[in-house]
Amino acid sequence: MSTSSKLVKMDFKPGIYRESTQYAEKGAWYDVDKVRFRAGKPENIGGFETKVSATFNGAARDLITWSDNDQFKRAAFGTSQMLYEHNGDQIFDITPVSTSTTLTNSFTCAISSNTVTVSATAHGRTTGDFVFFTSSTTIGGNILLGTTTYPVSVINSNTFALSVATTSSAAQSSAGGGTIHYLLSNGVDAAATGLGYGAGSYNAGVSTAGARGWNSPTSIGASDFSSQITQWSLDNWGEDVVANRRGSSIYFFDTDASTSPTRATLVSGATNSTPTTVNSIVVSPNDRHLVCLGTNQFNTTADPNGTFEPMLVKWSNQEDFTNWVPSINSTSGETLLTDGTEIVGGVRSRNAINIWTDNSLWAMQFTGPPFIFKFNQLGSNCGLIAPHAAVDYDGRSVWMGYDNFYAFDGQVRNLDCTVRRHIFDRLNVDQKDKIFCGINSEFKEIIWLYPSTNSTECDSYVIWSPDENYWTYGSSIFTTFADKHVFGNTITTGTKNNNNNLYNNEPDGMYTEDGQPMSSFIESADFDMVDGNDIMFLSRVIPDFTINDGALTFSIKTKDFPESDTSREKPSPPHTVTNNTAKIDMRARGRQGRVRVSCNSAGTSWRWGSIRLAIQPDGKR
Repeated sequence: MSTSSKLVKMDFKPGIYRESTQYAEKGAWYDVDKVRFRAGKPENIGGFETKVSATFNGAARDLITWSDNDQFKRAAFGTSQMLYEHNGDQIFDITPVSTSTTLTNSFTCAISSNTVTVSATAHGRTTGDFVFFTSSTTIGGNILLGTTTYPVSVINSNTFALSVATTSSAAQSSAGGGTIHYLLSNGVDAAATGLGYGAGSYNAGVSTAGARGWNSPTSIGASDFSSQITQWSLDNWGEDVVANRRGSSIYFFDTDASTSPTRATLVSGATNSTPTTVNSIVVSPNDRHLVCLGTNQFNTTADPNGTFEPMLVKWSNQEDFTNWVPSINSTSGETLLTDGTEIVGGVRSRNAINIWTDNSLWAMQFTGPPFIFKFNQLGSNCGLIAPHAAVDYDGRSVWMGYDNFYAFDGQVRNLDCTVRRHIFDRLNVDQKDKIFCGINSEFKEIIWLYPSTNSTECDSYVIWSPDENYWTYGSSIFTTFADKHVFGNTITTGTKNNNNNLYNNEPDGMYTEDGQPMSSFIESADFDMVDGNDIMFLSRVIPDFTINDGALTFSIKTKDFPESDTSREKPSPPHTVTNNTAKIDMRARGRQGRVRVSCNSAGTSWRWGSIRLAIQPDGKR
């Protein structure tokens, strides 16, 4: 090394900064995947493993974990197709039954066939919906339809077919019978942008040249309407679970139920006042009322069915979710909120429920009779972007809005997000309903899972650390996220290789993705070599790191001007860094540079500390 070179220490600010250009963010980290910061230094995040080998139908939209009264660890989650419960080493289908009926002379099959045709007048099913039987006669000589859940293939409004495992030993035509149970019909996994004759408003302008009349369809990009996906909201009622599929009724899952199969059942009361159309639910803290957010108004003589109000908050009698009738003998009631067009979601906070509309934040606090709850508006122009895009972190509500991140700690404030433009510019707004927010208390992080521009499913995440106040982001396969309090590590649901699974996320010492190598990297913003005036020659790098095993890859790119295109950048060959690497000798020159640290080794845990560069002047150009 030349005697005229000197060692220059390069320290970068913790967190990722990309609100400006890569040169303007000098002194910071600029790009990243699967890296967090601890005490200001970057390190790779942990891996994940399949928790249960069984897969399930559809991507999960809500997930809760709890321990029952016998201390069994449980989880429940809902997808567009089914409601599931996990305990032990299994996943159980607990999807509610929507209706049941008895069939007579209803089964037809050909000899040596695996297809059973079922005649069921006005069955109301669509292909892919599920049914099961609790009693049926023998079909085709040896087929007995039992409690197995079958997807249907619709033939017409009165007939559908089932594919069964056993091959029939005889032909059968319009014979046999049994009790059939129809599960909730399949929902919607992906939102569709509104097009056609019914989307947008009358006479809506579709270009600078004119407007669209009543008989003209919208075109691509002309409508901001998107259909809603199937959402679930789940909460605990003691050791049991209350569940709601958006736009449907309320269901109850009893963990001690002895019937087989054990399924969630419809919540119904002594009167017709029980909400039948509900957007989401939450159980109030301390006083235990079941609260509906967006639902039917109380039935009256003038309105016997109860008009649906998307801004209505309605709650049951205390400790009794079957009683929704306001009276002197109950604490049931309802309140219509303002400042918005619909309630988006709600989260329990300290002695209150925070409720978001699409434009405002409200606090619902128990006061007792005669009014039961009081409602205070806490903020406006701070609406929630998706039903599960908010959490309560140590008494402070944090959420994702339509163009910013917010927190409420006595007042609503914008979070100073150093990656805001990057996240919102690449968010698939049509699929925004899938955004899911979770807490990782082990690392004191709040994480949002979201779908990026080119994806219809959650494939990315953004993390904020409230304690260290940094932001980072990366790629992901997860759709929901539950903290470690029950299972000892965070639990997630995700989609990988077209399979939906339940995962253990970041178990101790795991740095692989379901047994496969997990790639991670971090790249700095551009920095000036000394003062940026002269061309500088870089001859040596002295790294500072902690690594358990395996290897890292270190590289540096130099250039002469901030706006030099990539073809004029001068990358150095990548260098392998192991526990035995004391220095890296190289040859690179330029006015600016940026460094990149990456890892593709299976099982490698790494933490980067600092870096020193041996630099000497090398002329003006």
